Amino acid sequence: MAHKTSEDREIPEISNARDWVKILSNYREPSALRSSFELAVTLGPFLALWALAWWALSISGWLALAISLCNAGFLLRLFAIQHDCGHSAFFKNRVMSDWLGRCIGVLTLTPYDVWRRTHSMHHSSSGNLGRRGMGDVCTLTLEEYQQLTPLGRLGYRLYRHPIVLFGLGPGYLFFLQNRIPLGLMEKTRYWVSAMGTNVAIFAVLMAILYFGGIMPILLIFLPSTLLAATAGVWLFYVQHQFETTHWAEDEDWNLHDAALKGSSHYVLPAALQWISANIGIHHVHHLYSRIPFYRLPEVLRDHAVLADGNRMTIRESFANARLHLWDPRTKRLLSFEQANATA
Repeated sequence: MAHKTSEDREIPEISNARDWVKILSNYREPSALRSSFELAVTLGPFLALWALAWWALSISGWLALAISLCNAGFLLRLFAIQHDCGHSAFFKNRVMSDWLGRCIGVLTLTPYDVWRRTHSMHHSSSGNLGRRGMGDVCTLTLEEYQQLTPLGRLGYRLYRHPIVLFGLGPGYLFFLQNRIPLGLMEKTRYWVSAMGTNVAIFAVLMAILYFGGIMPILLIFLPSTLLAATAGVWLFYVQHQFETTHWAEDEDWNLHDAALKGSSHYVLPAALQWISANIGIHHVHHLYSRIPFYRLPEVLRDHAVLADGNRMTIRESFANARLHLWDPRTKRLLSFEQANATA
């Protein structure tokens, strides 16, 4: 049976999600040549634009700022490559993937081993109401929200406000939270990952300060990082926070159903799809995370039924910013206004 979006568009019911795993395993093998090419056409322009922006400082700070904002797209794509390394989907050699991910983590301000672990936890528990809290956007059920004190409701409303989630949140996440291994504090390896990344970031910033002064940091490093972080947080949000997403209690939760039904297919223009490394094809990625990002379009080409699941355009995605509470009864994500009406 088909279900509908908020605009009453039919979405075909896909067969048993578990059945797709064997099919999608045919796409899991990365190509060393293709992966190297994708790294080159991402890291190369990123470094070139950094150098160009630095040179532009001698002409105009505004010009350097404009170039740095353009470079945010390549920084976002580097994060996507780091993401694939964490899933062992970029190179067959795990050691090579891990060290590439650690090096990129210095540029993205993300300690690789810490992030890989928390992201793995996200994949293994996404949509499970009994296992919320690690690597997710905090989402309460309607009943949980109604049981909060007035102060608790205010705090949750502030947390879910777009200014906090997409304005203050990205800077806090990448500049502050990533500096320590929150949630993994008891493991030495994650402290090593976080502190090692911090030392490398500090060394790079000191080198920039020594050779170029404070302006490259203020007009190149900070703007490009903040814009890339904001875009990344937005992408992560719309990948799981939409009206007909999927949540279930632990005893009713199924990994494959949650992956396929609780992740969106974010349809982007070709340029943005390239910059975001096809991460909008998120339902396929969650169902089989070992597929390299450059092979995800192959899956949709070969299996058109997957292209129709949970489709979302950019225009449609903006409405998701007003959805905040999960209603288990209607199996919908609700706005605060809808929650008040329900109450």
